[in-house]
Amino acid sequence: MHAVSIAKENGLSLADQVAHELREDIINGRLLSGMPLVETELVRHYSASRNTVREALHLLGREGLTTYIRHKGVIVRRLTVDDVRDLFSVRRTLESRAILAGRPLAHPQTDHMANAIDAAELACEREDWRAFGTHSLRFHQQVVGLLGSPSFNEFFTNIVAQMRLVFSAALDEANFQAPWLARDRHLYQLLLDERRLEANEAMDSYLNDSEHQALTLLASAAHP
Repeated sequence: MHAVSIAKENGLSLADQVAHELREDIINGRLLSGMPLVETELVRHYSASRNTVREALHLLGREGLTTYIRHKGVIVRRLTVDDVRDLFSVRRTLESRAILAGRPLAHPQTDHMANAIDAAELACEREDWRAFGTHSLRFHQQVVGLLGSPSFNEFFTNIVAQMRLVFSAALDEANFQAPWLARDRHLYQLLLDERRLEANEAMDSYLNDSEHQALTLLASAAHP
């Protein structure tokens, strides 16, 4: 469906819809860190005005997903070590809170979690590591969804998009992504069994290891 039609259907401005679609392209691994976002190409692709595209890029810039470089224009942002540490601080706060104080698992959320893990497993079998990373993050979005807060859900979508940019720096995606499938499944089972304290401990260990891996990745990228 055309972006203009979707915007009307969802009650969004066209700039918001363009920003939404670009954000989803980041989450799905189609837009990677450092990629240019050329105004003329976006105007043509979305059949939008230059001002609309600029507003959409401005929105993404405020979310920390794009950055402007003089004489080069807007690019998908490259995250720093400090950015990654901040992301994991947010993740610990929200995901731990969701596990310890969130609602009990019920349909359809259990289905959404299971579907995300099953999709990640299928991507793993196909060695589609870009898709795998996206589905794993979708699972963690569902964890935060236990809080039942639309505001937190919207905020965490931005965190997921930034995390996806961290993943895009991995040269060996199989080695980077493969270990997390079993841990996501373990977390899901603990939540299903309402073993919340154990699930929180597992999440804490998960995020500590994931942060260490991400920081090591950025250090390797900075000093190849």
